[in-house]
Amino acid sequence: MSGGQIAALIAAGAFLMLVLVLAVPILRLRRTIDAATRALDSVADQVGPLLIRANVTVDNVNGALTQVHTSLDGVNLQLARLDTITSHAQTVTANVANLSTVVSAAAANPLVKVAAFSYGVRKAAAKRRHDEQEREVRDTLKAQRRAARRGRTGGAA
Repeated sequence: MSGGQIAALIAAGAFLMLVLVLAVPILRLRRTIDAATRALDSVADQVGPLLIRANVTVDNVNGALTQVHTSLDGVNLQLARLDTITSHAQTVTANVANLSTVVSAAAANPLVKVAAFSYGVRKAAAKRRHDEQEREVRDTLKAQRRAARRGRTGGAA
C-alpha cells in the first residue's frame, strides 16, 4: 500500500465518521420537518373552512352595508322633502307676518279714528251738559234777581 492509498483510506474513514456524526442530527431534523409538515397540513385543513366562513361573513357585511346605503338614501330623500316643507313653512310664516302687519295697520288706523271720534263726542256731550247746567243756573239766578227786584219795586208801589 502506498502513502496515497493510506491517506485516501484515512480520508474515507474520516468522511465515514463525519457522516455518522451528522446522521443523528439529520434524523432528528427529519422528525422536526415531519412534525412541521403535519402541522402545516393541519393548519391548511383548518384554514380552508375558516376562509370560507370569513368569505361568508364578508358577504353578509356587504349585504348589510348595501341595506344601510339603501336606508341612508331613503333618509336623504326624506331630509330633502323635509327641507322643502321647511322652506314652504318659512314662506308661509313670512306671508302670515306680512298679512298680520297689513291687517294691523289697516285696523289700527280706523280704530284710532273711531277712538278719537268717540272721545270728541264724549267731550262735546260733557261740555254741552255743562253749558246747559250753567245756563240753567244763570237763568235761575236771573229769575231770582228779577223776582227780588220786583219784590222791592212791587212792595214800594
